[in-house]
Amino acid sequence: MKRYIIIILSGLGMFALVSSCRKQLSLTPVSSITDANFFQSASQFDAFMAGIHNNFRANNNAFQILGEMRADIFGTDPGSGSAFTGEATQGQERLWQENLNLDNPGVSNFGGFYLNIDQINLMISKLNTTTVVATATKNYYLGICYGMRAFYYFQIYRTWGNAIIQTDPVTGSSLDITSLAKAASPQTAVMALIKADITQSLASFGSDYSFKNSKSYWSKSATLMLEAEVYLWTSVHNSGGTADATIAENALNDIQTNAGLQLLTSYSSVFSSTNKGNSEIIFAIHYQFNEPNATTNNGMAWIQSTYVPQSGLIANFYDSLANRQFNATTDNWGGLLRAPVTIATFRKFNPLDSRALASIQPAYNKLSNGTYQIAGCFVDKYQGEQDAGVRYITNDFPVYRYADLLLLKATAEVYLGQDPSNEINKVRARAYGVNYKAATIGFPNQAIDANPREAILQERLYEFVFEGKRWYDLRSMGDSYVYEHTALLPANAYALLWPIDRNTLTNNTKLVQTAGYTSF
Repeated sequence: MKRYIIIILSGLGMFALVSSCRKQLSLTPVSSITDANFFQSASQFDAFMAGIHNNFRANNNAFQILGEMRADIFGTDPGSGSAFTGEATQGQERLWQENLNLDNPGVSNFGGFYLNIDQINLMISKLNTTTVVATATKNYYLGICYGMRAFYYFQIYRTWGNAIIQTDPVTGSSLDITSLAKAASPQTAVMALIKADITQSLASFGSDYSFKNSKSYWSKSATLMLEAEVYLWTSVHNSGGTADATIAENALNDIQTNAGLQLLTSYSSVFSSTNKGNSEIIFAIHYQFNEPNATTNNGMAWIQSTYVPQSGLIANFYDSLANRQFNATTDNWGGLLRAPVTIATFRKFNPLDSRALASIQPAYNKLSNGTYQIAGCFVDKYQGEQDAGVRYITNDFPVYRYADLLLLKATAEVYLGQDPSNEINKVRARAYGVNYKAATIGFPNQAIDANPREAILQERLYEFVFEGKRWYDLRSMGDSYVYEHTALLPANAYALLWPIDRNTLTNNTKLVQTAGYTSF
């Protein structure tokens, strides 16, 4: 059956190849574009692949919420129901208070992930039948599609458990998988699909370890990182044990051998808006100021709508390190602080750890005696750039990077009874710089190192705050770590998974609410 499609030519800077080839494309008006008349040239396949990555970028905020917002990072400080600036949390508090339900689900409609899953399914179908795409490109694109589909389903698996499995493109009047009258498949089937897609992705990439578009396209190394994450999860949760941990370790060794990656000397430079696609990045979601053909030039606007303060309000506080009052003009975050970082989170960092102030901005009140008293904190990992007095958060958002590889490898080593010192200490040494002392800071010489799993979780917290990983890290290591580090109680173990929202349940009557949550 013929299906109408919307090709999203995002205009992203990373998709310059699409912009340059548009002049050669004779595009049919959107109202009459179908899968039958679009995939007629290699350039059109390139454009559609750009659209898939743009859709992935549109899911960035959902990735962050699902991966971190229920963990022990964000929240209002004791005695306050709002951010330190007085801004209301406006429902965000339900995430870190573990108070979700079908009308307050945290994320609705499965994060919108099924839109891109369907686009990926269509791309796979067309690539498998086309003759207009060069073999090497076809295989690379298939590697992307299978790897990215596995990534999406792993997000869904860790969040809702059961999932609607759809591997063929949807046809007919509705192109929304979530609106199909189709039941969710059990978690075992979802995990089987994830692992099968990873295998197919790696087979499609073959020996091609290259990166495309400044590492803003999925790659073989991204699939190998995903493989490591998945098999470390099943090592703990699915009785995979040492066999699965070994698969994870081998995947990470493969990247180290073939991908040409390294830690940057400076932690903050990893995220700089002027240092994109650097040698630490494996895969990142790309943003750029004044993107060609974009409808807006404001980068990660979702950060400014939730995670950073209003310019006028932050001007009431002080930066104690710089011994100055914040300025509404130069510190113009232009945001709305609905999800402040807790003071307790900031205080977990060693003051000598460069990651603290490269990730979190503390704000202080200045007392009458001239001393400072901390008032609250917010994220400043992504500072973006300023233009005409306006701040745009145009940093790339890392999905996978080399420090992640090192700490995943350390996890595998712990599971396998091996020594994780080498990997952990590379990360710590970079974080502390000239202040690094192996005898006191290096593994296994910190008190927490007596429990290597807790040591890795702590190191990952410091390293990846606001990269959408903390909740998943706790869950992957085992349910007990979630209860230890978050507000979720063992008595409410059902809430390790998330509720399905009311609208999604209404649109698909064959879906069943996540066990433990009230339906309607």
